[in-house]
Amino acid sequence: MGTLFVVGTPIGNMEDVTFRQLETLKDVDFIAAEDTRVTLKLLSRYDIKKPLISYHGHSTKSCAEGIIQRILGGENAAIVTDAGMPCISDPGEELVRMCHEAGVPVKVVPGPSAVISALAVSGLITSRFSFEGFLSVNKKQRFEHLESVKNDTRTLVFYEAPHKLRNTLSDFLKYFGNRNIALCRELTKIYEEVLRMTLTEAISYYELKNPKGEYVIVVEGAQERPPLELTIEQAVKHASRLIEEGMKPSEACKETARETGYKKSEIYSALSKGE
Repeated sequence: MGTLFVVGTPIGNMEDVTFRQLETLKDVDFIAAEDTRVTLKLLSRYDIKKPLISYHGHSTKSCAEGIIQRILGGENAAIVTDAGMPCISDPGEELVRMCHEAGVPVKVVPGPSAVISALAVSGLITSRFSFEGFLSVNKKQRFEHLESVKNDTRTLVFYEAPHKLRNTLSDFLKYFGNRNIALCRELTKIYEEVLRMTLTEAISYYELKNPKGEYVIVVEGAQERPPLELTIEQAVKHASRLIEEGMKPSEACKETARETGYKKSEIYSALSKGE
């Protein structure tokens, strides 16, 4: 049986490739690439000649199964994306999952990541963060996504295309308020740029300037809210209001505990006694 190698590739500057990446790409029997034309440029630069097969977001399940059958038959394969680490907001995720289910060994050959690179140069808190990927173009899903993370105190990291940037910044302001952000553009490339500003400043900036290149947007997390100074009786009334508004009792007690500092069990017990 062979092995699937998850191989990182440069996110922009080809000189960021590692010796181990190159050796792995030379040694495998074939390479599954998101866009074979993009990968061919990297291979040609380093005089690597290996069979390429296309594996991307529109590939069928049978395509992944074909790759797995070849590995089960003894071939070694590498999976690469156009830039950065495969399987991170990338269709390679499904292939890796199917390999594990089939008992195929999977090894990682790490490389640059736009998420981590942007976070490192953002100047925002890096100890706790959440990678949110691309927002959906479906408005309902998009707004539900933003609603679900608006109170997250971790630093948030998003990907965005230039033609969607203005709308995304406006949506961020609506859901997050005027937070500090870092706009990281064309990382490791000639026109690399990191802009630190508030959301309102960014909106004004891009009213006058056309967005260009691929963006990683790093957004300051929500501020921790101090606990409400309530008595246990007031906390129970607060939970009761949430229940009247349609929240389940357990969720209402959990939310009230988060906001007041009381234990969920304390609020639930007092709530039950008052019924």
